[in-house]
Amino acid sequence: MISITACRRSVNLPRQAVPTPGSIPAKEHTTNTPLETVPTVKKSPTLIHSDLSAVYATVVLNKIVLFLGTSNGQLLKVILNKNLKPNCPEILHEIEEETSVFPKLALDPMDSNYIYLASANEVRRIQVANCSNYVSHPDCLSAEDPYCEWCNLTNRCTLKGNCSRSDSLPDSVNSSHEMDQYAVIQIKIMHHENKILKIIEITVGNVPPDFQKDSFCRITNAKQTKILCENEKQQILNCSCNLTYTAPTTNDCSAVEVSVISGSWNLSEAFLLPNCLHCSGASENDCSCWPNDDAIDQHIHINSIKPSSISTLGKGEVIIEGRNFTQASDLKVVLTGFGGCKREIINVGKALNDTHMIFSLPPGRKEAKRVCIKATEHKCSSPVTLYYVSPPSCINIKPNSSWASGGRKITLFGRNVNVADGVVISDEKRLHLNVSSYPENTTWYHFLAPEVSHAKASKIVDVLLKVENAHKPCVKLQYYPDPVFINYQLQTEMDPHLELKLYKENDNLGISKNEIEVFLHYENGLHLRTIHFSVQNITKNPKRSTVLCKGKREGQDKIDFSAVKIYVRLGHLKHEVKAKSSHMYLYVLILLPILFLAVILVAFIVTRRKSKELTHKLSEQLELLECELRKEIREGFAELQMDMSDVVDSFGTVPFLDYKHFALRTFFPEPKTLAAPFTEDMHTNVPPDRDQTHKDESLTLLQTLICNKNFLVTLIHTLEKQKTFSVKDRCLFASYLTIALQTKLVYLTRILEVLTKDLMEQSSNVQPKLMLRRTESVVEKLLTNWMSVCLSGFLRETVGETFYLLVTALNQRINKGPVDVITCKALNTLNEDWLLWQVTEFSTLTLNIIFEKDPDNENADTCQTISVSVLDCDTIGQAKEKIFQAFVNKNGSLYGLQLDEIGLELQSGAQQKELSDIDESSLILEDGKTKLNTIGHYGISDGATVKVLKKKTPDVDYSDEYCHLILPNSETVKDIQGAKTKGKQKFKVKEMYLTKLLSTKVAIHSVVEKLFRSIWSLPNNKAPVAIKYFFDFLDAQAESKKITDPDVVHIWKTNSLPLRFWVNILKNPQFVFDIKKTPHIDGCLSVIAQAFMDAFSLTEHQLGKEAPTNKLLYAKDIPLYKEEVKAYYKAIRDLPPLSSSEVEDFLIQESKKHENEFNEEVALTAIYRYIKTYHEEILTRLERDGGQEEALKQFLQVKALFDEKKKCTWMRPEHC
Repeated sequence: MISITACRRSVNLPRQAVPTPGSIPAKEHTTNTPLETVPTVKKSPTLIHSDLSAVYATVVLNKIVLFLGTSNGQLLKVILNKNLKPNCPEILHEIEEETSVFPKLALDPMDSNYIYLASANEVRRIQVANCSNYVSHPDCLSAEDPYCEWCNLTNRCTLKGNCSRSDSLPDSVNSSHEMDQYAVIQIKIMHHENKILKIIEITVGNVPPDFQKDSFCRITNAKQTKILCENEKQQILNCSCNLTYTAPTTNDCSAVEVSVISGSWNLSEAFLLPNCLHCSGASENDCSCWPNDDAIDQHIHINSIKPSSISTLGKGEVIIEGRNFTQASDLKVVLTGFGGCKREIINVGKALNDTHMIFSLPPGRKEAKRVCIKATEHKCSSPVTLYYVSPPSCINIKPNSSWASGGRKITLFGRNVNVADGVVISDEKRLHLNVSSYPENTTWYHFLAPEVSHAKASKIVDVLLKVENAHKPCVKLQYYPDPVFINYQLQTEMDPHLELKLYKENDNLGISKNEIEVFLHYENGLHLRTIHFSVQNITKNPKRSTVLCKGKREGQDKIDFSAVKIYVRLGHLKHEVKAKSSHMYLYVLILLPILFLAVILVAFIVTRRKSKELTHKLSEQLELLECELRKEIREGFAELQMDMSDVVDSFGTVPFLDYKHFALRTFFPEPKTLAAPFTEDMHTNVPPDRDQTHKDESLTLLQTLICNKNFLVTLIHTLEKQKTFSVKDRCLFASYLTIALQTKLVYLTRILEVLTKDLMEQSSNVQPKLMLRRTESVVEKLLTNWMSVCLSGFLRETVGETFYLLVTALNQRINKGPVDVITCKALNTLNEDWLLWQVTEFSTLTLNIIFEKDPDNENADTCQTISVSVLDCDTIGQAKEKIFQAFVNKNGSLYGLQLDEIGLELQSGAQQKELSDIDESSLILEDGKTKLNTIGHYGISDGATVKVLKKKTPDVDYSDEYCHLILPNSETVKDIQGAKTKGKQKFKVKEMYLTKLLSTKVAIHSVVEKLFRSIWSLPNNKAPVAIKYFFDFLDAQAESKKITDPDVVHIWKTNSLPLRFWVNILKNPQFVFDIKKTPHIDGCLSVIAQAFMDAFSLTEHQLGKEAPTNKLLYAKDIPLYKEEVKAYYKAIRDLPPLSSSEVEDFLIQESKKHENEFNEEVALTAIYRYIKTYHEEILTRLERDGGQEEALKQFLQVKALFDEKKKCTWMRPEHC
């Protein structure tokens, strides 16, 4: 329950307020009475409601008006009087779907006579008052609605401000003005002696002068419309009237209407005269006719009311359970709504017994009401709550079909289902067949489908909800003929464990294993025994369905399994299943001896003939196999010779990643979460009262310390000597250091030189050719990052477009042939591990594709009808991808919707068929796997029209439960190969399709060579500054160390550039472009990257016939590539050396390009975590080495600042 309490300030108001119509004032009020002080806070709730979701309050003509939204979709209006007592709430609007009103209600800023109501599905503009409901002048004024006024010109109640102006008379009277704004009537009872009441009528307020000259007052019995008295002699708008009054026998009230009439003016008010013998008040003349039902009668007690919720249509039979019902007479049920609504009293008469009472409830509006029982001369009992809700409605049912015999469990989903009297099935022969009564859940209900007249064809019946004497239409229920069970097979080899297979005809019932009950009957002497089976699964095949059951018999009874009976129960249907060819076994046993003798006699005669036929048949099969092998090899050879490169010349804009994301993907190739913090602004979450300078002092000093070359080199060497400082930690530390020194590339390059020299000192004594081969030290990862930073521009400007062309060409080549969705294997590939050699025959189809207009850009200049080539073995998802790519190639831009937001629909004349990977027509194999639907599955022909429309399709994870082109080895697979295979799988050999590797290599060979030569070429006879600088550095170091073997320097250069940078880029195009790398593309790029590295190798590999195919593919090209690589290295060495200023200028420019790209504070914080972990080891090394006094001092200061910063995380900011 939700309560609203009104509070107001203490204000002095003149006591001129008019009493509420229908009440008797305690005493006369005059305009000269002292001022009254309003209480400061009203402690009790102003209004209590059980389901509020929105409240809006406003003041109109000194009245508080509340607009209340409820969770069941109602907009209520409540008006508070001067004592903050609410009237009976008025329903302004009800949302049909009963969705909750949003908390925000707002009056129309342009017209305050309207309010805006918002819910989940709509925003409505609602009029704030229904003034037209008040048909008379008294009704309009007594409503006390500040939005309504009585228009004298049109003689009707209208919204304020809607009455036309007039100069002769006051045109309108508002029902909520103050006393001095209009005329109103008060009455006062002077005495009630000898059943004579003297009523003084007072008319106060502004009235026209003519009104006072010619007017008279009249008092009429409101129920009988009988005039009780009239007085034509008014004095100062006052008149009195004496009338005989017979008091009621109970605490009831008599209603009188008091009128003041003058010409066309007629002021009327209705008043209630109480039974003053039973009244209570401040004085004898101050009577209240309303019974005091707020007190609780302890004599009668209510335990519960059933049902506790009813519809707004009422309820014919409601039961109250309690006690002491027979100990009272003249029982009445009192219904009390919320606010100031009038109570409803229902006569019960006599209770059933002392604990139960039955009565009827009238229709009402949606709300929660208090129900209590009142007896003669007793107060109301303790109340219980009764809810009036909307009539029930339906949404759907599951399942939506049943078999004719009925008994299937149906679940009905809807709203307020619990207030329905029952569920009814309407059959054409038996109308209104009750199947259930009194659902107890509000949103769903279970019932059993009844039996209908058996028919061979299906039929549809109506499901209705019974509410009182009405039947509300709900949904349709489809009936099909009873399922047909053909026969069964019972396997007893594992006795006592039994396995049973039931075979049934396919139907549309979608029966689940939980709905089938299977049991076996057998006789043991005079007793009938039963064995129950559990249903394991139901497999649907093209011809029939198989129900697999398992059971176990108890005891040691001997069972004649040939005489058992198998029964199946589905709801009300019980059916005996006959054994599969059970009668044949008896015939076989009788004829077996005769047949055995006949076989012996015929065997010798037939053997020779069969032998010859078998030999001939075997020869034909061998010839057929040989022909198929020749055909496959010839087709592969022809394709290899005739297939031309089909790489498109235009592929739109290259989707380069920006530098920030390129760098982070090369710095942190594996975990994406490590890169995220470096792109965020570290200052966004800093509290405003923190001193930013003080907070960053520790990081600033740490960066200064890192810029000390001696300290940094010492730090790195110390960390690398720690056993717990793993290879992963070394790579992360190098990446953090690269980001922290991103704007200081000159200094970072000097550190790289020092660390590389130290690494040479370590490896030159052992095996110098292994230097930089692996990533086992900080300097090796630092070199990779340094190359990525310095060569990002060269990669984007010189190599990027050719690299993207290679990725696009690979995708096109792969998609040109069949691709298995589940395993990602394809017929066209470079990698033998990804070769789809189990492929069946396929053909290419051309589809006419029609696109719906882009809903976000209907004026876009794009082609909406295109032709797309697909394969008949493509799944619907693969076809959508090819359609999207064709749209991009045609229009140069993406379609307005994403791939998972569209669906395909086959257009065939006036009919349309939705296409999807999985639907009810999908083939289920015997092992339970589902075969994905393909273009060929739907029988789509060449030139067919397919429409692309907006439809949300869920993402499906194709697990082991599905298959596409690679089918499991089962009989079902052999059956679905088609008529061409005649029920048998074709003989397949993987090696027959190795020519596909070569044809794919030929198709993209020109792009691969173009890519390789763009990498090891020198544009304008100039090498990138970073490559020239580092190669010269390696040459100088080899000369200083007196290394005369040229192979060592060649290997150093290969390990530093191609191995550390280019191979990483070639295998990961997602580092450079905004694309998604598929596993198949990764396999093909690995072959190309291996060929790329073989070109830099000095080892001569002798490849044999057993060599891997990825080595054999480029075996003839590698020698040419090696010569080009040697010429590339020689050309760089022969270029004029770079001066120090040229190198520094290049590094400074690169530093400026990438300012503010990364959050360096995050990198510094990460570096400090390593310093903190190995603080003692670093401190010992600094103290031991000489010349590090200043660095040691700064190191200790950094430690102190970070420790102080850590304390500030739990102390108050002003203490930091």
